[in-house]
Amino acid sequence: MGMTITEKVLAAHAGLKEVAPGQLINCKVDIALANDITAPISIQEFKKAGATKVFDKEKVALVPDHFAPNKDIDSANQVKLVREFALEQKLTHFWDVGRMGVEHTLLPEQGVVGPGDLVIGADSHTCTYGALGAFASGVGSTDLAAAMITGEAWYRVPETMLFNLKGKPAKWITGKDVILYIIGKIGVDGALYKAMEYTGDGAGHLSLDDRLTICNMAIEAGAKNGIFTPDEKTKAYVEGRFKRTPKYYASDADAKYCERMDIDLATMEMQVAFPHLPSNTRAIGKVGTVKVDQVVVGSCTNGRYSDLKIAADLMRGKKVAKGVRMIVIPATQDIYKQAMKDGLLEVFIDAEAVVSTPTCGPCLGGHMGILGAGEKALTTTNRNFVGRMGHRTSEVYLAGPAVAAATAILGKISSPEEVL
Repeated sequence: MGMTITEKVLAAHAGLKEVAPGQLINCKVDIALANDITAPISIQEFKKAGATKVFDKEKVALVPDHFAPNKDIDSANQVKLVREFALEQKLTHFWDVGRMGVEHTLLPEQGVVGPGDLVIGADSHTCTYGALGAFASGVGSTDLAAAMITGEAWYRVPETMLFNLKGKPAKWITGKDVILYIIGKIGVDGALYKAMEYTGDGAGHLSLDDRLTICNMAIEAGAKNGIFTPDEKTKAYVEGRFKRTPKYYASDADAKYCERMDIDLATMEMQVAFPHLPSNTRAIGKVGTVKVDQVVVGSCTNGRYSDLKIAADLMRGKKVAKGVRMIVIPATQDIYKQAMKDGLLEVFIDAEAVVSTPTCGPCLGGHMGILGAGEKALTTTNRNFVGRMGHRTSEVYLAGPAVAAATAILGKISSPEEVL
């Protein structure tokens, strides 16, 4: 029996010729990742276990991005602990303020993760790296501590759902629309502990940024991982960037899938997820009138250069609606710099939006854009649970960067055609 790409990556890291769904295996990890919320717990467990050295200083990555630049004394102490551990262990991959970015955008950009990798991260959106053909999944801080000590992690091999993407997406349709549409169809537990594999001619029309966004939100459907088969776009992205030798895996023609679903990108409309689940989606034409208080463009889902470009192109020469706050957060320093060089930041500032240094900030209700009681936000982030971005009575609506920009201009959830 053939294997899926997920099974092949897992088998390779377990030292086995083949694996099957349900099988328990132990795998060697290529990168073990944590941030300023999860790393302190992992470091404490690391020390409790009596460990003194990480298994490989090249393979442990720490990114203080959630509450950094530090918002208060508690967050300063958390990052201080992470910083001191990174220096003590002489970690290669530690990025402090001024160098850091949102972890799931930073690691692919800096060539730390790549095709064929097995990545474990104490952050649920670690699944992002599946866009490069890696097996990547989130874990708890104690599992991450064990991986930092041993360089290994255990898995139950997941079944795989196959999503056949067909056709060329229309203008304005991005990866965010694709994944919101899928989660709207299957629900937040529709892929529970399964792999979400994407294939079909439609996948070829999607940019690497689109694929990173789609895999980022696999966890919002309960999946263990999301994954694309590497193609020429993948190779072009990692060439000269990825710091190790890429390994390109692909599913066998006779690989077994637990479910298959066809998704027609050519007829897809832009999507908006209403409160309080990513699965509560509606096509933009069925949104109705929803006024907002705040718009956010950023996060590990949609804080890349292409997202900022889409938003800036729509906002050039226009203003954010009165009574509305718009926050733009380039996900990394490189993205910030490129957006500055190309005049995108000037567009946002002229439109009376605020531009922030890279941070996860408002996505998790941390800082840099907390919502008050009853306020509504349209955001390109990835979760809209109760109280996710602030007060429990606030509401978060999820969408792509084009809808976000149009919404900021008109002050209500809007399609880009309404502001052209």
